Amino acid sequence: MGRKKRKSKAWIVAVDMGYGHQRAVYPLKHLAYKGIINANTYSGIPHKDRKIWRSQRKFYEAISRFKRFPVLGSISFKVFDWFQKIPKFYPKRDLTRPSLQLLSTIHLIKSKEWGKHLINKLAKQPLPLVTSFFVTAFMAEIFNYPGEIYCIICDTDISRAWAPLKPKKSKIKYFAPCPRVVERLQLYGVPKSKIFLTGFPLPMENLGSPALGIAKFDLRHRLINLDPRREYLNKYKDTLLASLKIKSFPKKSNHPLTLTFAVGGAGAQRELGGKIVEELAEKIKKKKIRINLIAGIHRKVNAYFHQIVKKNHLDRYLGQEIRILYTPNKQEYLKKFNLWLRKTDILWTKPSELSFYTALGLPIIIAPPIGSQEKFNREFLINVGAGLEQKNLNYINDWLFDWINNGRLAEAAAQGFLELPKLGTYKIEEILSKKTKNK
Repeated sequence: MGRKKRKSKAWIVAVDMGYGHQRAVYPLKHLAYKGIINANTYSGIPHKDRKIWRSQRKFYEAISRFKRFPVLGSISFKVFDWFQKIPKFYPKRDLTRPSLQLLSTIHLIKSKEWGKHLINKLAKQPLPLVTSFFVTAFMAEIFNYPGEIYCIICDTDISRAWAPLKPKKSKIKYFAPCPRVVERLQLYGVPKSKIFLTGFPLPMENLGSPALGIAKFDLRHRLINLDPRREYLNKYKDTLLASLKIKSFPKKSNHPLTLTFAVGGAGAQRELGGKIVEELAEKIKKKKIRINLIAGIHRKVNAYFHQIVKKNHLDRYLGQEIRILYTPNKQEYLKKFNLWLRKTDILWTKPSELSFYTALGLPIIIAPPIGSQEKFNREFLINVGAGLEQKNLNYINDWLFDWINNGRLAEAAAQGFLELPKLGTYKIEEILSKKTKNK
């Protein structure tokens, strides 16, 4: 028997703020030297650094929750969002001028020596450093990290804050999830040679391998649920069979029609999940649909979802036709969430980094975006044809099942799978492997 191929190792650094930065590095955990490191909670972090990180996180989570309050919440969030806004792409122009957000971030890092302790610690073993947050990439560069520095982009478009102060002189390299990000980084002054178009890193347990065995298997069963009348499947049968490399679709899916609703990292939009359950209560009781409510690590959201179940007299269906995912830590949450996605037919969520998960063949019902980057993610999903904006919540029963019966959601599932890159995890691994060999 041949020797098992040895995986290249790297420092994999995230931040424990929301889910986006964690979700981006979770698929790379097998490459993580001494495990995934959270820049704001790692063992031995100085008190002053922890304090800065904590204030940043609390402010973001508070402003995200406060947004739902009429007038004042909306105004406050608009002011906050203005500092991190993404400029219009057209007309193409020089966008290298640093933004206020970028300047303030650089000033904070330098004046407070924010992150210096972490970078000095990692520098003792100068492996490639891969981070999912621009702030930690800047820390590494400012404090002279001796190894390669890579930054994973977590959205379909980005603000000027993601690119360095002086992009041409910077050593930071980027893993871009889509062509628009490649173009945007270049407008910000980042040389094309420092940008790798990899696609977003997706979980290997949902892909199977570079041959996508698991993803294709799951999509076969998903399409059966999403197109019960074969409106879409019969029309594009040959294309789909060839793409999935199968001779026919199964006669019956391996799971019931399943809709998964996921709240954001700050616990926002939980009321939307409550409304979904309320409107679909009768369908749940008749076992016409299964609902997954993703509370993540939020204890209060978990309690709220349980109240909703009780209010709608669905207690006897809990654990079967209606399920709630809650775990005390993010790694366990991500693991279980990825598992639940395998038998999810429709993902209903705001257009966060989960927008990229439509590449697995998951159609997305788009909840209202929170923040500038999520508006661009929404546009991305709609343009690809993999996402549909939610309609009037009082009529979910009507439009949701119309989309199922006419094959529209099946089409969205196929579009996501066929059009978007899926091998980001493997491409990042390959790039790191080449860099390690060259040393």
